[in-house]
Amino acid sequence: MTQQTYLTTDELSGRIKYDVRTIRERLKDSVLIEGVHYFRPFGGRKILFLWEAIERDMMLPSFHSPVGMSAIPMANGAIVHG
Repeated sequence: MTQQTYLTTDELSGRIKYDVRTIRERLKDSVLIEGVHYFRPFGGRKILFLWEAIERDMMLPSFHSPVGMSAIPMANGAIVHG
């Protein structure tokens, strides 16, 4: 099993240079997906981010179909074109 680096929102903010509020309000659940990029330990309210998954995915290009409609990224890595 590979070791994961768990980060709080404050720690993630320092690494990716985004404000904590931006992470919570704009990135979480839009580009940072629960179960892929973060999880809630023991079913609680606290959130821990998985650095390796975020680092892997933050360099991916934006997905757009040829007609200009955005694609929807799926948790398993697939893309649904709408």
